Amino acid sequence: MKKIAVIGCTHAGTYVVKEILKEHKDVQVKVFERNQEISFLSCGIALYLGGQVTDPAGLFYSNPQELRSLGAEIFAQHDVIAINSKDHTLRVKNLQTEEVWEEDYDKLVMTTGSWPIVPPIKGIKNDKVLLCKDWSHAQELFERAPKADRIAVIGAGYIGVELAEAYRLKGHAVTLIDEKERVMPKYFDEAFTTKIEKTFTEKGIDLALGQRVMEFKDEKGEILVKTDQTEIPVDLAILCIGFRPNTSLLTGQIDMLPNGAIITNEYMQSSNPDILAAGDSVAVHFNPTEKPAYIPLATNAIRQGILVGKNLFAPRVRSIGTQATSGLVLFGISLCSTGLTAAAAKEQGIEAAQVILEDNYRPEFMPTTEKVLMSLVYDPKSLKILGGAFLSRQDISQAANLLSLCIQNKNTIDDLAMVDMLFQPHFDKPFNYLNLLGQAAQKHQTDQVLQ
Repeated sequence: MKKIAVIGCTHAGTYVVKEILKEHKDVQVKVFERNQEISFLSCGIALYLGGQVTDPAGLFYSNPQELRSLGAEIFAQHDVIAINSKDHTLRVKNLQTEEVWEEDYDKLVMTTGSWPIVPPIKGIKNDKVLLCKDWSHAQELFERAPKADRIAVIGAGYIGVELAEAYRLKGHAVTLIDEKERVMPKYFDEAFTTKIEKTFTEKGIDLALGQRVMEFKDEKGEILVKTDQTEIPVDLAILCIGFRPNTSLLTGQIDMLPNGAIITNEYMQSSNPDILAAGDSVAVHFNPTEKPAYIPLATNAIRQGILVGKNLFAPRVRSIGTQATSGLVLFGISLCSTGLTAAAAKEQGIEAAQVILEDNYRPEFMPTTEKVLMSLVYDPKSLKILGGAFLSRQDISQAANLLSLCIQNKNTIDDLAMVDMLFQPHFDKPFNYLNLLGQAAQKHQTDQVLQ
């Protein structure tokens, strides 16, 4: 019987275990998780803190009992403290009893995820500076935030903006701080972030953008967040400036990106074929650039987890890569993106053109309609679609999904301009707004050629 060791059990780990036990009968699966809980959906923390989700049990999509019933051995509150890939052994520590022992394996699966980046800022270990990643963080935030009138959120990525919204909805005075000049710059170009920043300001959120946090200082029962431009007194500060892969156990033993993300082939095998990996600890194949990239999203994690289970002993099903398609809703405004932004293309030296269009999602003669702000990024030579984004009070999530498929299949702006889509005034115009976006790109391309 083959021995399979799985380290970590949140998004990817849960799917790995279920798929292994479904696909392979003659295996012994041992799961080592340092936390008491498994399968926590960290992307639901802001919804829980903001009161939209009232039952936190819904933030877990499995539990140790379920995985045990499927045949896995679950070692919760057990930390793997060392890996010897040459000898195929692990050193495991029981965090309750302090007992340490050695465990051998035939195949090792790394689903250790990521951990918040904690920079060496003076005073950052202050007990009023909290993290936002796992269930224990969520519980502490839930208990302590109601006693804090003023909250600073450091980091204006997805988690930061969702926390800022959640706490503002709860009536807190919120300051959102980021050293970048815009919110969510990784996912949206300026035309989109400007609208969100305006909405945040209108809703009473103070924006401290383009400011670097230099120090956290205790002062008369409050904490002073000192940036390179000002001082912001608050009662609580939440740090969410990004994540890094939790892969130090394998440093020097397998190939990794400079940030520590494990590099795998299309079958989720690392450079050591007996070590497979999935989730936030792993680099993905980013289709718009056709290069490995670190994109820690739950959507990537669960797909990779399934692939690990299928390819555990032999390469059977290859990964098709990702477009990093993602979305969120802020104060009733839906934002979704896929692929490259124009800014990201420029930063990476990729030749790209962009068109931005705003139109109603359905005919103006209907009783109501909503504006949709759209962006399309494409290769001006091949006309292949590289990325896009959408913003509206209408649900535009499926538009981002369709554009993701266009990137996956290497479709062009010409394809998008004329692809068959239904017309019914309840839903859209004779040309769907995605068609109109493709047609706007065609016009933009023609105008550039004629200049």
